Amino acid sequence: MCTTFVEDPLSNGQECQCGGAHALHGSEATGDNFGAAIVTQWDATKHTSEYPTDAFGELKFAGISRRDGLFLRLAFDTPAHLVYRILNKNWGLPAPNLVLSVVGGVGQEKVRSWVREVVRQGLVRAAQGTGAWIVTCGLREGVARCVGEAIRDHGAAATAQTKVVALGVAPWGLVNNRQQLINPEGSFPAKYYVQNLSQDSCHLDSNYQAFLLVDDGSIGRRGGEMSFMTNLEEYISHQRTGIWGSGNINIPVLCLLISGDASVLMRMDVSLKKATPWMVLGGSGPAADMIAELLSDMSRSASPVDGEGRDNSNSELKERARELIKKYFPSEKTQEKLVDQALSICQNRSLITVFNGEQDSPDDFDTVILKALVRASKKASSVSSEYTDELKLAVAWNRVDIAKSELFNGDIQWQYDDLEASMTDALVNNKPQFIRLFTENGLNILEYLTYERLESLYQSLPTSTLTYSLLQTLLRDRRNQTSSQTCSSDPPQGNGKTRKRRMTGPSSARGLSVLEVSRLLGHIFGGVCQPFYNNLFGLERGVGSRKATKQMNKFLQGDCEYRSQQVTYPWSSLFIWAVLQNRSEMAILFWEMAGESVMSALSACKILRELCKLENETETQLSMKELAQKFENLAHDMFSACYQSDETRSFTLLIRMSPFWGNATCLQMATAADARLFFSHDGVQTLLAQIWWGDMSSRTEVWKLLITFFLPPLIYTNLITFKEHQNRHADGLEGSHSSPFTLAEITEHTEEEPVETKQRDDTQGGDNPEDVDQGELVPREEDPEESAALVKKREQGSHPKRPYVVERWRQFWFSPVTSFLGNVLMYFLFLILFAYILLVEFKPPPPVGPAPIEYFLYFWVFTLVCEEIRQSFVTGTGSLSQSFSLYIQDMWNKCDLTAILLFILGLICRMFPWSYEFGRSMLCVDFMVFTLRLIHIFAVNKHLGPKIIIVGKMVKDVFFFLFFLGVWLLAYGVANQALIYAYDPRPYWVIRRVFYRPYLHIFGQIPLEEIDAHRRTEKVCTSNVTLIQQGAEPCPQSEANWLVLILLSIYLLVTNVLLLNLLIAMFRCSTSSKL
Repeated sequence: MCTTFVEDPLSNGQECQCGGAHALHGSEATGDNFGAAIVTQWDATKHTSEYPTDAFGELKFAGISRRDGLFLRLAFDTPAHLVYRILNKNWGLPAPNLVLSVVGGVGQEKVRSWVREVVRQGLVRAAQGTGAWIVTCGLREGVARCVGEAIRDHGAAATAQTKVVALGVAPWGLVNNRQQLINPEGSFPAKYYVQNLSQDSCHLDSNYQAFLLVDDGSIGRRGGEMSFMTNLEEYISHQRTGIWGSGNINIPVLCLLISGDASVLMRMDVSLKKATPWMVLGGSGPAADMIAELLSDMSRSASPVDGEGRDNSNSELKERARELIKKYFPSEKTQEKLVDQALSICQNRSLITVFNGEQDSPDDFDTVILKALVRASKKASSVSSEYTDELKLAVAWNRVDIAKSELFNGDIQWQYDDLEASMTDALVNNKPQFIRLFTENGLNILEYLTYERLESLYQSLPTSTLTYSLLQTLLRDRRNQTSSQTCSSDPPQGNGKTRKRRMTGPSSARGLSVLEVSRLLGHIFGGVCQPFYNNLFGLERGVGSRKATKQMNKFLQGDCEYRSQQVTYPWSSLFIWAVLQNRSEMAILFWEMAGESVMSALSACKILRELCKLENETETQLSMKELAQKFENLAHDMFSACYQSDETRSFTLLIRMSPFWGNATCLQMATAADARLFFSHDGVQTLLAQIWWGDMSSRTEVWKLLITFFLPPLIYTNLITFKEHQNRHADGLEGSHSSPFTLAEITEHTEEEPVETKQRDDTQGGDNPEDVDQGELVPREEDPEESAALVKKREQGSHPKRPYVVERWRQFWFSPVTSFLGNVLMYFLFLILFAYILLVEFKPPPPVGPAPIEYFLYFWVFTLVCEEIRQSFVTGTGSLSQSFSLYIQDMWNKCDLTAILLFILGLICRMFPWSYEFGRSMLCVDFMVFTLRLIHIFAVNKHLGPKIIIVGKMVKDVFFFLFFLGVWLLAYGVANQALIYAYDPRPYWVIRRVFYRPYLHIFGQIPLEEIDAHRRTEKVCTSNVTLIQQGAEPCPQSEANWLVLILLSIYLLVTNVLLLNLLIAMFRCSTSSKL
């Protein structure tokens, strides 16, 4: 508030130089006439007094916008750190990664059209891409109005991370209707009405989020906020910030000069002396044009080295500045002062970037802004450590083009240590282009990725992701288990209670570790592969989950030396980390780097499809499905390229065990991932056909197999064609691509290979075992000597050559097709035996029965039980509990268990006379379950398999249909029973007439003699309630027979026409969308 009335000579004593009228000044300001007469120039620092603010809170723009803003009236000399704390802490504005301060373009000055386009397309877009604050005067005038409109348009489609914070710093005395904001207790909110009453005042812009109303005691005048803004910019530029709060770079501040009057020169001079970079928009107005023209003249004239030439150049520059001041500011009285300010500005020309909007495209404006900040801070040195902050800025802005052109153009020799921190930022913030750039310019991923850093990457997962919640759940389970172990190990106290302790130890024991990652991957992959990272904890295969967790907890509470070790397969580990977060672009980058392309793509497909089942958000589910399908397509395309290049090596690729992926094969992973597109590839089908037929020709007819199965001596005839080793070897030496070696030989070689491969990879530190060992599995066709040597070695190998009789017998009976045929035939015999016993030889309970053949059936079922026990133990690669949980997840295994349990129940009940009939009924139902098992057996047939899949999809639709049918059937059945029979207490008959009889109506079985009164015949019945209760048949009623017929017509119309056609439409939709 003004405390000294200094008369304005132009107002005839009616106004003070602060802009306020004489009547608005108190007695304190107008009482000291002698002091006021001495003072000739009003100064805000000397002639004002500070009071507690009386205007703060929330701002509601009445009738204009739904957005509420925040505002605060404060003194012009308020400390900058207090202001920044209010903005960041109290108001909750996110810390900026960049501050763009727009200077000039105020008042009633008309904004040029190209300036509007630059602001709309360049300025706001640059701010969105970097998470910036845009600071203007915040008034609805000039350039500030254009900025507000651009922010409004871009904000509608912006996400929470890309929204721009618009901050208005306006002089309090210039704001129209400022009295509406005054409330000493705060306004929550203050209704602000937009109303232009004075040409010298203007209202606040509703598109801004926050307003700092700077009060220097003046009214209706500008300039009081300039020093405040300069101090705030300087303070913000010394604060540390980074993406997601990493806090490792200074906040860059850039001032943008658009047009401007003479007062802007002092603002620019003071700001440049504080090392704040500026960008001048040439051609936008007087001040900007003058600075741009002066700097252009300086760049055209090179400065001489000698002192006399330098003096001449300075005098010429000063004269040129004086001419430009007269040209652009002819009415200013203090032109010499402006000349000095212009020369002072030129001394810091390295901090100034000129952008000519009439010559340059507005689309490049955001790039120019970011380059200006980088160039302003670049040094005349090639030492990379001096440019780490600039690199972090480029990462924070996600502008890899600027990093390539300004920082990775060959002038700077980047070292590993300088790229390490930026690499972490790029990983955490999902910027794959920078990851590729860093790896191409000196960053060694083997040195970078340790287990400690891998754990920190998992700890930095966004809290909103599914993976984060799953890992936190596993971490809580480990903490609870550790706490229970700790409590059980504590000695009991005197009162008999166990003393409880919290889990102690290093942070690795309390925080997220690779143990949780390993357990999560174990849940996702199941028994497809061995557990990940178990070698770090010294765990052996098959250890129970509880025992393993106990050992790992003890290990984590130790020194945790593993954390300093380098990750053996860094790219593959990062690939899993990216896939778990559903980061498409980054996952594909790591997939390219990791090697084992087919295996990695199928594994990603498995991970994403398992996570998709747990995800609740629909959009995330769709993106996971799309990414999973993309990886399946990549696996298909990569294998197709391998198959076209070398058929034999592609077969080896499908059955070789991957060291990183838990010794799993591509076929196993594709089966687990349900990669049907991958299985449809001709190469995969060819390999499966070879596996299926073994050493027999794949063209063998089924009838030949059947005859040979029942007449084994035919194996040694020419009825069935077998592959001969010598022919295969000869074909291989001739360079044939068909199959130079048997599948058994390749499998045998592959099973011995992973351990050696892993040892070689550990020695070399590579992340692509495929590049190391593929050439050793199959001989190169361009080296016939090597092929011949390998053939000779295999012929003279450790396995002696078997006799012809044994070899031919083994080739036939050990083939999968023969085993399958035998299982099918034996299962048919089992069903025939079961049916024969139920129909013919099912004798009464002991001592009469069972028949001897029935005991044989019991033994047969016992063998089936043993087989199911074996399957439950060998399923998967983990512990027994995990193997059983994986076993029980299969639908057909559940069917087998149901059949076995029903058989055991029926067997027990049929042994006792009191439960004989119930046991026989259970065995009859059990026969149906065993018979349905044939569906799974014949699913392998290429003609029946797709139809069985269609049936499975339709069964799911039937359940939804039964809901609609059941509702309508219940409604009709109850109404029909109540209308026909007035009283019938027999529960059995009520249930039959309510549910069973309406169900038969659908298929045309309608008892008209009961429903239609005109067609009823005489029968023995009664209407006496007492007789009915004693069991007599009740008589049907005829009073509402007309309503019964109407309900029957409606019921048949809905069920036979509407609901059945609905079921057909559901079936058609399922078959068209899922097949």
